[in-house]
Formats: sequence, C-alpha cells, structure tokens
Amino acid sequence: MADRVIFMGWNRAVAGREKQAVQLFQKATAYYSKLKAEGKIESFESVLLVPHGGDLNGFTLIRGDANKLAAFHDEPTSIELRLEASYCLEGYGVVTGITGEAITNRIPQWLKIIGA
Repeated sequence: MADRVIFMGWNRAVAGREKQAVQLFQKATAYYSKLKAEGKIESFESVLLVPHGGDLNGFTLIRGDANKLAAFHDEPTSIELRLEASYCLEGYGVVTGITGEAITNRIPQWLKIIGA
C-alpha cells in the first residue's frame, strides 16, 4: 500500500489562460490514468473546492511508494505538466508527503525530538 503522496494545489487560472488551464487539466488526468494503469502510481484524485474565499481552490493528490513517486516526479512529461501549470495557474505548488504506515514509522522520530 502507498505510503507517500504528491500534493499539487492551485488557486485559479491566470486571467486569459483559462482555456489552456482546462486543457492542461484534461491532459494531466489522461497522463495520470495511464501511469495508474501501468502501475507507476497507485492512485490519483483531483478535487475542485467550492468557493470559500481562500487561495486554495483545487488540488490533485497522487499516491504511490517512495521510489515510484520519485521516478514519476522526474519523468519529462511530469516536468512539462508542472511547468505548464506554473504558467497558467495562480498559486500552483507541489508538496510531497507521507501517509499510512509512513506516519506510524515517523512517530518515534517525533517523540525523540520532543523528549517524550
């Protein structure tokens, strides 16, 4: 089971680049579906948030194991999609994270730091 994630969030399309942003979303979804079918990622989910006055209005969460996600992150298509996203989306950012069993394994490190 996947214990790593890549979180890609954004605010909204740059004014005048809305069409490109929609096309990018479709292209990225097709790419992630292909990677899932090939077993290169475990899963992905895109979420469009309802208007709430904040600066995070959507995100995609990709799940996989550490090595496969590292390879995914360095694939030319993945890099091109991120470059295009940073061009046509305001507030676009990418963050890696841990989930599942990796959190359980991280707790002892945290307890050591806080002296517990």
